[in-house]
Amino acid sequence: MPLQFGVDIILKNEPNWKQNRIAILTNDAAKTNTGIISRLALKNAGFNLFKIFSPEHGITTIGEDGAKMHDGLDEITGLSVISLYGDKYMPTADDLKDIDIMLFDVPDAGTRFYTYLWSMTYWIEAAAKLNKMVVILDRPNPLGGNQSIIEGPMLDENITSFIGRLNIPVKHQCTLGELALYFNATQNWNANISVIACEGWKREHLFYDWIMKWVNPSPALQNFEATLLYPGLCFFEATNVSVGRGSNYSFEWIGAEWMNIPAMLLVGKNIMKEDLKIENLSLPITIDGNTNETKGIRIKIIEPKFYSAVINGLILLKLVKDIHPNEFKWMPYKTNANPTGENHLSLLLGIPNAEAIFDLPLQQWLQKINTLVKVGQWRNEIMPYLLYK
Repeated sequence: MPLQFGVDIILKNEPNWKQNRIAILTNDAAKTNTGIISRLALKNAGFNLFKIFSPEHGITTIGEDGAKMHDGLDEITGLSVISLYGDKYMPTADDLKDIDIMLFDVPDAGTRFYTYLWSMTYWIEAAAKLNKMVVILDRPNPLGGNQSIIEGPMLDENITSFIGRLNIPVKHQCTLGELALYFNATQNWNANISVIACEGWKREHLFYDWIMKWVNPSPALQNFEATLLYPGLCFFEATNVSVGRGSNYSFEWIGAEWMNIPAMLLVGKNIMKEDLKIENLSLPITIDGNTNETKGIRIKIIEPKFYSAVINGLILLKLVKDIHPNEFKWMPYKTNANPTGENHLSLLLGIPNAEAIFDLPLQQWLQKINTLVKVGQWRNEIMPYLLYK
């Protein structure tokens, strides 16, 4: 059976709220299974789209990472667009006073610190407060739904942010629809919520199994390989090591002018030979306006279906730090949600004072990280809310 997204299901079944005044939180990456931008397909099918909201990266999905997005006009529908990654994350009562139905259709990347998830939670919370019906048009998790490859850490409640608002693992292996049901219940929002489930998707299916062309959910995730690596390589944002943003290998590559490539290749292959292949690759990277060939390594995944992205990314980070004790530095990462950029590693990992863990000797560090990454209790918590087998 061909994969059908939530939007394909409502286009086919025409819900009784089709003519109600509809607001939709969406972007250009949200498409039907035939490649039509979903809000255009809905408009063409006679759905009464009244207002549009957009998450980080804007309605076009091409906004720079962490950059403030402004309100604007949607060229596709002619409707106004209200940004929920600008001065606010939650729509106001005034924004929604003339709305009956709140639709959500945004693809996900399967990782706690990917912000579309948290825009959805604010959307649901607003619906609950304002007594609006909220409908989640579900989409598969491109990383699959295999519960055996969930990876933590869980989120410490003392270090919440817009890249980790509520307590779930880094790699959660759920769809946004499943997480919507979970949060609506466990946070006691009790919104009038409906999740339109996908058809033709099984939990063991990764994006490769969809038999579809990749659509960038944001500028740096240019292919599925980058999305597989992203839950582990994103931690390098908190350092002076590049992850290749702006190149053809963003989140498939890490590098720095001072990187000792022979040492990285040797040690990396010895420690991660089961999961990864790493190879020498220099890239033209622009830093402070200057473009130079930057030394680095490209990372290739050997077995995508069972890849442990978080632990491998953290091991790579530990190796880079230990091999380059004089050159490696922790760095702030400024975004609209975190203007100072401070504590970025802690916000990503979801644990306070995360940098200090990387000062531990390697074997002690491995024991600590392995404990943090194992999150068996999450499987029991999320089980009642899973929609797919």
